[in-house]
Amino acid sequence: MIRFEETTKIFKGATRPALDALTATIQPGKITGVVGPDGAGKTTALRMIAGLLKPTSGRIEVFGYDATRDTRTIRSFLGYMPQKFGLYEDLSVLENLTLYAKLRNLPRSQRRSQFDKLLGFTGLERFQNRLARRLSGGMKQKLGLACAFVTTPRLLILDEPGVGVDPLSRRELWRMARELSGPETIVLWSTSYMDEAGLCDETLLLNEGRLLFAGKPQDLSARVRNRVFRIRGYSALERRRVVTNLSKNAEVVDATIQGDAIRVSFRSALSPEEVSNRFFNGREATSTDPCFEDGFIDILRSSASLRAEPHSHAVGAGSSSSAPRVVVGGRFDRDEVVVEARKLTKRFGAFTAASEIEFSIKRGEIFGLLGPNGAGKSTSFKMLCGLLKPTSGDGFVSGASLRRSSSEARKRLGYMAQKFSLYPNLTAEQNLEFYGGVYGLDFRERRRKIELALDEYDLRRYSGVASGSLPLGYKQRLALATATLHSPVALFLDEPTSGVDPLARREFWRRVDQFASEGVAVLVTTHFMDEAEYCDQIALILGGKKIAQGTPEALKERARSRELPNPTLEDAFIQLIQKGRETDDAIA
Repeated sequence: MIRFEETTKIFKGATRPALDALTATIQPGKITGVVGPDGAGKTTALRMIAGLLKPTSGRIEVFGYDATRDTRTIRSFLGYMPQKFGLYEDLSVLENLTLYAKLRNLPRSQRRSQFDKLLGFTGLERFQNRLARRLSGGMKQKLGLACAFVTTPRLLILDEPGVGVDPLSRRELWRMARELSGPETIVLWSTSYMDEAGLCDETLLLNEGRLLFAGKPQDLSARVRNRVFRIRGYSALERRRVVTNLSKNAEVVDATIQGDAIRVSFRSALSPEEVSNRFFNGREATSTDPCFEDGFIDILRSSASLRAEPHSHAVGAGSSSSAPRVVVGGRFDRDEVVVEARKLTKRFGAFTAASEIEFSIKRGEIFGLLGPNGAGKSTSFKMLCGLLKPTSGDGFVSGASLRRSSSEARKRLGYMAQKFSLYPNLTAEQNLEFYGGVYGLDFRERRRKIELALDEYDLRRYSGVASGSLPLGYKQRLALATATLHSPVALFLDEPTSGVDPLARREFWRRVDQFASEGVAVLVTTHFMDEAEYCDQIALILGGKKIAQGTPEALKERARSRELPNPTLEDAFIQLIQKGRETDDAIA
């Protein structure tokens, strides 16, 4: 087993410990999730187990060995997959496996049979001669896991293997981890994805270096039993307004949009009738089973460092004085098409990355572009941003053609890249100043909007700090503030919350909902299916083609069956992708 005994790690110059007096025990034969927000201490804990960092105080014992003194012994039975892709990108799949086999002293006579097993298990047989840098995100993660299993490790450390990976590839990674590990193997799976945490046998929940919970995921979910409800009966615009207002309610722990419903968790147990009458003016409220994320948010909200400030008024859609009615409405034309893709096609030599993609986005609409890694959604997205020129077809932003007037079209949209793409050596305020000039704002207007952004996004405390050193959540705020400084009619978000903790994601989506409520057309790509629930429409891309489009509820309906009477959006995503692949195989 692994034992942490009052283990603390303080980095030089830090204002608080990265890991604060952690005491915990991890048993073999299980997948243990090391769960928490960005900066919680997950990677620090894993790196200390591997002997890559030394604790400031306390100790760590791994299968009876001291992690500080016996690092060579521990590494002899350790499989380690770092957070960033750690293989050699200029080597092929097979060459990377061969390198790891040599490092692990796997006898030459056993290599071919082991490679064949791993290549078959990961589905990488056809790609064994492809350079690692040419693999999709999901394929890179599978290769990393295969290299970790070249010899069966007693201890497997996986540091956020699911970040940036689509739901189907994530399920395959979980299948690999479970089936390849032995009954005496300890598997540590670090994650900030709550659906992944719920799949673990045991979890350690960390926040700001402190252990908040240790135990089975279902035990954390149980703390919010009879406190989670789904409410239907609101239009898309009303749902956004209600969720925004509920976030200010002292009795509410969490509120999110889930397809055509609102999902709310309360601070105390309530009956459906109480919820309906007190908060939602008689609209149907249905009690629902809590998930790990419900318990996660509840324990984070309850912790001293993250407790929300209480509000004196309740906000919802009820008619009582404690829950005033939500005002909904708007002054824009909801039928006006802002973004349009017309037979967008992109070829790279003989390879077609996107083929005749078509869809449109209206004012105030959030449109999701989903698909597995390598499906062509990023190519389609980049063509609509004006970052790639279509081979044929065209895209339009507020009537401006991306083929004929790309600079004019780009002026009308805001773009937030998947990776932090602002200037890291410029301060937060300098980045805003620079991009305000790029967008053509005059000095007076630029200064007015920068001052508003610094306050609105709570960036004033970091206005003079180099943006590259900002905490991840504040980098995200700055990126969104910069993308919207010029008041665009369309907002393009490319996996904007990858790797960000659930609380920061909720805050981010409340801002996106506000933009949509004001008439901005939003296009988003994401691998979080709970985020896709915020979308009014979803297009699913596979093999460069659009294979499905509809509301989240319509897509879930397509996956409904006797075996799966209540499918999630992830279930629908996986079923539609698998059916699409079967169709392509049949045609081929």
